[in-house]
Amino acid sequence: MTPLGQRLSPCGPVLDARPAERLLDAIAAVRDLSPAERAALAPVFGASGYLAGLARRDPARMARLLDSDPEASLDRILDATGLLAAASPEVAGPGLRQLKAELHLLTAIADLGGAWDLDQVTGALARFADSALAAALSSAAGAEVAAGRLVPPPDDSRGPVPGFFCIAMGKHGAFELNYSSDIDISIFFDPEALRLSPGIEPQAFAVRLTHKLTELMQERTADGYVFRMDLRLRPDPGSTPPAVSTVAAFEYYESVGQNWERAAFIKARPCAGDIARADAFLAELQPFIWRRNLDFAAIADIHSIKRQIHIHKVDDRLSARGADLKLGRGGIREIEFYVQTQQLILGGRHPGLRSLRTLDALAALAAAGHVSDAARDELGDAYRRLRDLEHRVQMLADEQTHRLPESDAERRRVAALSGFDRLRSFDAHVERILKVVNRRYGELFPGEEPLSSRFGSLIFTGVDDDPETLRTLARMGFSSPAQVSGTIRAWHHGHIAATRSERGRELFTRLAPRLLDATQATGAPDAAFTRFGAFFSRLSSGVQLQSLFLAQPAIFALIVEVMAFAPRLADTLARRPAALDALLDPAFFGDIDPQEDRQALQSAVARAVDFESAMDTVRRQHREQAFRIGVQVMSGSAGAEAAGHGFAGLADASIEALAPVALAEAVRLGGDFEGQVAVVALGKCGSREMSAGSDLDLMTVHRAATPDTVSTLKGWSAETFYARFTQRLVAALSLPTSEGELYEVDMRLRPSGSKGPVAVAFTAFGAYYATEAETWEFMALTRARVVWSSDPAFARDLADAIETTLRQPRDATVLAREVREMRALITQEKPASGLWDMKLAPGGLVDIEFAAQFLQLAHAHAGGPLRAGTADALEAMAAAGLAGSVGPLLEAWTLQQNLTQMLRLALGDAGDPADQPDAFRRRLARAGGTRDFRSLVTRLGRTRKRAQEAFETLVCP
Repeated sequence: MTPLGQRLSPCGPVLDARPAERLLDAIAAVRDLSPAERAALAPVFGASGYLAGLARRDPARMARLLDSDPEASLDRILDATGLLAAASPEVAGPGLRQLKAELHLLTAIADLGGAWDLDQVTGALARFADSALAAALSSAAGAEVAAGRLVPPPDDSRGPVPGFFCIAMGKHGAFELNYSSDIDISIFFDPEALRLSPGIEPQAFAVRLTHKLTELMQERTADGYVFRMDLRLRPDPGSTPPAVSTVAAFEYYESVGQNWERAAFIKARPCAGDIARADAFLAELQPFIWRRNLDFAAIADIHSIKRQIHIHKVDDRLSARGADLKLGRGGIREIEFYVQTQQLILGGRHPGLRSLRTLDALAALAAAGHVSDAARDELGDAYRRLRDLEHRVQMLADEQTHRLPESDAERRRVAALSGFDRLRSFDAHVERILKVVNRRYGELFPGEEPLSSRFGSLIFTGVDDDPETLRTLARMGFSSPAQVSGTIRAWHHGHIAATRSERGRELFTRLAPRLLDATQATGAPDAAFTRFGAFFSRLSSGVQLQSLFLAQPAIFALIVEVMAFAPRLADTLARRPAALDALLDPAFFGDIDPQEDRQALQSAVARAVDFESAMDTVRRQHREQAFRIGVQVMSGSAGAEAAGHGFAGLADASIEALAPVALAEAVRLGGDFEGQVAVVALGKCGSREMSAGSDLDLMTVHRAATPDTVSTLKGWSAETFYARFTQRLVAALSLPTSEGELYEVDMRLRPSGSKGPVAVAFTAFGAYYATEAETWEFMALTRARVVWSSDPAFARDLADAIETTLRQPRDATVLAREVREMRALITQEKPASGLWDMKLAPGGLVDIEFAAQFLQLAHAHAGGPLRAGTADALEAMAAAGLAGSVGPLLEAWTLQQNLTQMLRLALGDAGDPADQPDAFRRRLARAGGTRDFRSLVTRLGRTRKRAQEAFETLVCP
């Protein structure tokens, strides 16, 4: 046995010689130091303030370590740790902390002085962690016995708490613990095996004991601390207690356990507590960890662990300054993933590949022919060097860091502890290692689709936010990268129905980077991701839809743009994800056919059992079709005319489906009534120029068989009966149900407006327009259409009455003056809100509508054409030679209708496109037929000016 002092050699140059010499003199006052010992210790104390502090605090301890064989010192420390198992927590805590400080000093000096290699250093740290954890558990259990909650166990091998055990994970489990590492521990218990006093609940006891154990291990005092404990590798740590029952654990791993959790269990081993039960637990878990049969999808999902890391080109610079030796490019994690992914795929059928330790597993893979000897040697050498560097970084201040300092002065300290006297040489050495690892890592599973982004790595395995991933998300424009990362990791954990199945999670692994890239491309990543999350989290199943998104990237990108730019559609999807089912229809992007909507609605309503179910049925069908039209508008495949007709056709179909149901309700309540009723659409619905969110301007007109006809059950008059019908129809169209809302209905365009009867008698209709109606009411009537009637003959009679009313003789000069006065009054009382007010801006939609309505009313008595649609009316008047050039009006109409369709979907009735992301402005420019947003603004202003001039010319008193 050779004393440690005689086995030491200098690790590098001495940076701060004066303080190092003072410390060596203090140690020499307790024990003489040979010149060789002084030369070996000076670089250590000159570079590491932490190690110098440990030696300064207790020079006698330092002397004792130098005089003893390091292996004997380790055994003595472990023996002393074991003796603390019988002590109270008040005694065990300080004792463990003091022993940890001595172990830290021993391992650092033995490491830096060349007495121990990497395996001896990491093994000593892991063995002490085992011993300290066992002692702390025994001490905590003793306190529970003293408190009367735990029945003292018999002296047997089941540990201080039979049924309660700790599993070492990660580097601790593999005896690869780093110098200032925390320890990854998963704590489990068997409720049936716990020996508890009557009335003590097993779960509550296990949690209390775990808290006491972690307190003993983590409490920081002047003596330092023992180990930080990380319990987050347990099943679903965000929603489970720190100690998990074995039954719950097995249920979790069998249902939603992920491949990264299988990888974590490669290094798992019992370390404290009921070791026999822990062994049995791990044995039962072997089929989860090591699968003998893996299908293609499962293998691809394992590959994804590697593909989430962004692989850089060979000539990309990997800098030593600030390099993350563990998680960064070319770091330790890449070597571990290189090994573990192959272990997961091959280890099920080849037990010889199941080693806990990284280098042993790498050697086994090479021996079996799965890894070349050159790759084994390069990665093995890089692993040892990176681990040595990691230890030296942590020895500077006992911090759990894996990052080389940004500061040259601090990085020079690491260089000195690593044997380099020139920082440039040290940096070059580190960069060579990182490049070798990153190159070899890039060779693993070649040809697979990347799961990273051009912005960097996107890693969502494990329980921690990956630092490089957070930086990637920040570069992508997310304002809260940690929140995005946490959400995606929760989805990977199966917290939502879409990813609860193994297949769902495999698909989401591929979809996640595409989702993030797509949200970034919108220019509004926060809004797009949040709205996608609201939708995705409500899916009842995600396999079919995720498969569609992966197979159709253009459709997926469009849906993400919808999330970013069309909150109305996004809200529809969030509240009713089934609306997206329509995407599965091959005809989704085909021409919009209102007749198909009509047939689908009527067929669905025919199966409804009552009034309320009919309302729900129409809302479901309407939602899918409105979503389809909206997506076509966003994609540019449907222009304003097609969209307007599509939305109006959908409104017509809804009225046609619900009006008979409303009439049946009136009959049910009041009895049969001999007469007819019709529904007239006005406004945007009447002219078939609706957009997303348009309301319905409606009028109901009725005709009784005789003036004194009454209903058979309640004796209701025609006015009462058809008022009830109208009320039920309005309710069917407007009331929110469990399936959502449909339309806002406005009945104020009927004769006498809100002061008159809600349902208008046919005779009163004709009389009102013949004697009382004002010019604006005739203008509104130009857009009237009979949408539904209980009797086709009555529909024709009403349509004829409308046309007769419109063809009354009028003084064109008086009409023009009244139209212009009306327009002036609107400008005065409700001026345009800005450039993007398509309706009220000079040269906007109101001007064009007024021009079309004026022309029709002025020429109708002489047989001029009547058309409900504005553009149709202008074209017909021009074709009939009854108007001058309507080209400027038609151009402005088409442009502003196209923009209106897009803006109503995206911004509703408010919002300035200039404040929206570039991607939306580009899409809006495309809808407006220009190459960019600036050109759109120019075209809009120029087109409106010409339209206003045309209005002034046409509507001239």
